[in-house]
Amino acid sequence: MPASLRELRERRSSVRTTKKVTRAMELIAASRIVKAQQRAQSSAPYARELTRAVSAVATFSNVEHPLTTEAENPTRAAVLLITSDRGLAGAYSSSVIRQGEELTQLLRENGKTAVPYLAGRKAAAFYKFRQRKVAGAWEGFSEAPSYAQAREIADALIAAFLTPTEEGGVDEIHVVYTRFVSMLTQKAEVIRLLPLEVVEGEEPPADAELLPLYEFEPDAETVLDELLPLYVASRIQYCLLQGAASELASRQRAMKSATDNAQQLIERLTREANQARQAEITQEISEIVGGAAALADASTGSD
Repeated sequence: MPASLRELRERRSSVRTTKKVTRAMELIAASRIVKAQQRAQSSAPYARELTRAVSAVATFSNVEHPLTTEAENPTRAAVLLITSDRGLAGAYSSSVIRQGEELTQLLRENGKTAVPYLAGRKAAAFYKFRQRKVAGAWEGFSEAPSYAQAREIADALIAAFLTPTEEGGVDEIHVVYTRFVSMLTQKAEVIRLLPLEVVEGEEPPADAELLPLYEFEPDAETVLDELLPLYVASRIQYCLLQGAASELASRQRAMKSATDNAQQLIERLTREANQARQAEITQEISEIVGGAAALADASTGSD
């Protein structure tokens, strides 16, 4: 049964209201993304140089630090998922959660138990719905994370790493986050934070090239003690900032698509309303003509 003119007008009014909301959310995301993108880009040099410094200490010293030593038989691995606090951001959070599930399955196949740590309400809701236990959760800052929040997460992960597995600790720390490539492309990735894994590797030196000489003061172990917590916190902050920029870009794209779809729906409903109105007018004219003809026939018969 075709919708009546009144129903079509009410539906069009509802879609117009929805369009205003999605358009407002698109503009809000667009106004915030530039700042988030700048913060993500500005954090990259510090994280890169800190990684190089830690790598230099770990490479050119013979110190066996707990945070750089591989466990002989790793059995538990922490997996930090970085998602959004709010929805309407396209596939941003679902891509991270799907990547986290694949990592969990891979760890399980290698005989390890994944210990989830969650950042963002979407990941927390996913685990709560499935009644899974989590080791730690943080939320409320996915669009604008600060260094203090990154340090809080880093401290919890380092404490778990330094705790023996028999007492609930972990042997590895992995992070699943979304890397901001461009306004159109954001990619869910996995990195291993600890034991130390050099992400920004450099080309190996040539045979004739002399290796640099480093002198660590007061000693390499003390330098590592100071640098490694900073390294973990800076990497987590980098991932949080990349995630924030990716979330806003994904939300802007999703809201623009929703606004365009609402506009197309409004145009279709307007066209259908015009057709319904034309049908009503035609029906009214037909009834008037039919009534006039009936009156004329009745007058002719009486004569």
